[in-house]
Amino acid sequence: MQSELHRKHFYAVIMAGGSGTRFWPLSRKTLPKQFLDLAGQGKSLLEGVLEHISALVPIERTIIVTHKSLAVETLKRVPHLPPQNLLAEPQSKNTAPCIAWAAHAILRRDPEALLFVFTADHFVSDGVRYQQALERAALAASEGGLVTFGVVPNRPETGYGYIEFGDEIGPGEARRVIRFVEKPDRAKAEAFLQSGRYLWNSGQFVFRAQAILKAIEAHMPELASAFEPLASAKEEELPGLIEMAYAKAPSQSIDHGVMEKAQNIWVVMADFGWSDVGSWTTAWELAPKDAQGNVGEALFVDARRNLVHTSARKAIVLIGVEDLVVVDTGDALLVVPRERSQEVKEAVQRLGGLFPEVL
Repeated sequence: MQSELHRKHFYAVIMAGGSGTRFWPLSRKTLPKQFLDLAGQGKSLLEGVLEHISALVPIERTIIVTHKSLAVETLKRVPHLPPQNLLAEPQSKNTAPCIAWAAHAILRRDPEALLFVFTADHFVSDGVRYQQALERAALAASEGGLVTFGVVPNRPETGYGYIEFGDEIGPGEARRVIRFVEKPDRAKAEAFLQSGRYLWNSGQFVFRAQAILKAIEAHMPELASAFEPLASAKEEELPGLIEMAYAKAPSQSIDHGVMEKAQNIWVVMADFGWSDVGSWTTAWELAPKDAQGNVGEALFVDARRNLVHTSARKAIVLIGVEDLVVVDTGDALLVVPRERSQEVKEAVQRLGGLFPEVL
């Protein structure tokens, strides 16, 4: 769809932070979920993202932004990434500062750059449709719009934010965004699904680097001011300026800071088998299962729809139980009903005062 002239200005920005709490005890502070194979595909979520975008953006124009504590592990996992393409944040301050830094860094290379912004820990099952959606979004963004992806919902999900779209159709068949909606309760989620006017917010974006920095200046002036010195700095000045920028920058998401306020927001409707892989329940849904719906290496006796993961060399037997998550890493054991797996994050926060060594 895009000409080679346009494609040479395509850059990927992969936001790869994470605190390692949702998939504890398998995930840890130094091993967040993007490094794990949670979809049962034989590769990490980060590797899956890189694989899907490689046909559109080469690794030489792929930027990974992560916390400085994860920089070494990230380069170890992606050895073919040019070291200068890893941006190591001095502080974790949500997605707006992350995107602002990436946009400034890429503009130094290419004033015409168009950015595909992804999370490192999502899963896509249909790579062909995914690339088609990216190309449609690029077409819309090339006109100066700020574009996001809305996933066509197939259930009344209460764990995702939603996007309401209008009738206006723009370049790349993008729809004008009417509003963003926070995670709804069950009744609202069911109404959204029935209306056919709402999409799941995937948290992925496409826009020109200049366009997003202009929007940040308009809607997040404090953030724009913090990063403005990077635009004209010499290369050797950058490390110190980045430290100062993050010290001054507000901690806010690009969704709340810009996307919910700007006027030129478009959404590309997509149905490419997307998941944010937000809990052990999602991992169970994505993984290959036996005839009784069980996942993992264990002996299941009259047991159904369970997930077992073990890093230890031991036999695990489940008898007469249903819908459990059992995760054994040797130094920690988790047992939780699948329907309550979202509570793992809260439990890990409480663990800090009891067993900090397993975080």
